Amino acid sequence: MSHPLPAQLETARLDALRKLDLLDTPPNEAFDRITRMAAQLFGLPIAAVSLTDVDRQWFKSRVGVEHCSIPREKAPCAQVATTSSMLVIPDLALDPCYRTSNLAATGVRFYAGAPLMTRDGHCLGAMCVLGIEPRSISAAERTGLADLAAMVMAQIELQHAIGRIDPVSGIPNRSQFVDDLRDLALDRPAGETRLAALVNLATPEQMSSAVRAMGAGFVDDIVTEAARMLRAALGPTRKLYHVAPFQFAFLAEPDADLARFCDWLGAWVALRADSTTARFVTTATVGVALFTTGQAEPQDLLRDMYSAAHDAIEGAQRVRVFSAEQNAAFMRRFRLAKDFGSALEDDSQLRLVFQPKIELATGRCIGAEALLRWRHPVLGEVSPGEFIPVVEQTSLARATTRWVLERALRQLAAWQRAGLVTQVAVNVSAVNLLEPDFCAHVLARLQAHGLAPGALAIEITESALMSNRTLAAATLEALAASGVQLAIDDFGTGYSSLAYLQSVPAKVVKIDQSFIRNLDSDERKRALVATMIKLSHDLGQLVVAEGVETAPVARFLADAGCDQVQGYLYARPLAPQQFEEWICAKWTLARPRRAKQGQAACA
Repeated sequence: MSHPLPAQLETARLDALRKLDLLDTPPNEAFDRITRMAAQLFGLPIAAVSLTDVDRQWFKSRVGVEHCSIPREKAPCAQVATTSSMLVIPDLALDPCYRTSNLAATGVRFYAGAPLMTRDGHCLGAMCVLGIEPRSISAAERTGLADLAAMVMAQIELQHAIGRIDPVSGIPNRSQFVDDLRDLALDRPAGETRLAALVNLATPEQMSSAVRAMGAGFVDDIVTEAARMLRAALGPTRKLYHVAPFQFAFLAEPDADLARFCDWLGAWVALRADSTTARFVTTATVGVALFTTGQAEPQDLLRDMYSAAHDAIEGAQRVRVFSAEQNAAFMRRFRLAKDFGSALEDDSQLRLVFQPKIELATGRCIGAEALLRWRHPVLGEVSPGEFIPVVEQTSLARATTRWVLERALRQLAAWQRAGLVTQVAVNVSAVNLLEPDFCAHVLARLQAHGLAPGALAIEITESALMSNRTLAAATLEALAASGVQLAIDDFGTGYSSLAYLQSVPAKVVKIDQSFIRNLDSDERKRALVATMIKLSHDLGQLVVAEGVETAPVARFLADAGCDQVQGYLYARPLAPQQFEEWICAKWTLARPRRAKQGQAACA
């Protein structure tokens, strides 16, 4: 007897069976006709179309059998389903696997079953014939049984042909597109290059708004109107497919020119924009992709076209040709988003590094900024500039901040006990400010580590502050009232108004490094930075400059009254042990003093 299918394959097989909606359905003459034919051809009293369910063999059609199903355990048809191959048992009474089966107990001695295979390679069950006497089977009978199984599958597909037509547009759907594309290799020379297009009628947000405002009927009108226009444009000889609720696909004529095809598509998009009722609420885009007949996987082609159509949303041209380079970048972003969840559960991938904050007036290190780093097991080191924006667009943003906060506070508590650092800064995203329990969580973790609220600085970008002013402001006010220090990060790069910023309870403004870079040689930057420092001081805020790399820049900032600095001039972001070694060396060098008995000189 064959071993069971792996769980994932068995799940996929059962899913394919259920999608066909065959189980526990009424008798059907079309299937019964094939079953009677099988019994007559083999001269046997029993024949059945047997479908392998989770724990039973259910008979869609049967001759010579009273019951509708039998247990799956030790049923020969179950072996056919798991092996996807024909099974012949000349005598069940002599077979070590089936001689004690329920089937043998009923007097059945002979069994032959051919697999019922879907186009996707899933075996639904078997077309089987059975006898009460042992017998053999000839090669011609094997072929005949396989043909009967193919006839059963053809009947199944015929009965579900209505499932190949979209009920709203009346146009062949994605399943038909997939089949037709595969059949194209039979009609056209293998290796022929063709063009395909996917029309995306609107963004998901636009369609959602349309449904909310006008109802589902309005959306159906948009779809049917677009289908009518596309069929008219393509003509009677070209086939249109409704491959998704708001998407249509079709092939260009053989030997079509890419540039002319794109121009024609662009003209159609412009015509739709000028003549339809949906032109004010939807934006249609088109994705074009090249493929090779006999080589392209239909699902991959659809994905490539959709990717191009999605990229066209943000461009001036509403028609976009699929770009392998852009797709590779998207796939990398998608992989980073998919893999980051596992990284949060694996401390070997994520780690914190700390960049010192230097007080310009004294040269002392008065704190550190905790920065997240990721060493992907396959991709290697991934820049935070690459993965942080990706993570912030996923549901993992909250979990990421909590991961960083917990480890940063744990490290700060250890450093405070050693007398090294008094404050650590942690960056938070916009979604954190919308959490109703964010402030309570922060204070609970500070208390758990024995830290005062002022030991933590929370850095928020201007964009985060503007994402939801009311709720963000409430969270910020609660944090500030508790004693947690707030800092506006990347100051000058956002789009928020000074009127709003002056109402934010932030004690620190961090000037973005883009303003500090080349500051010693750029007169306009020096004037701008000096103004930003003065403005912040007038509002009662401390100023931190990021990205300080040269001594002349540091001197200018000191003369301009800047309070604190970060940058490679002082130290790169350091691992905790490296940070400890750096601060001990710098502190001892800057302010030597006699160490007490048993006390480190850097304490």
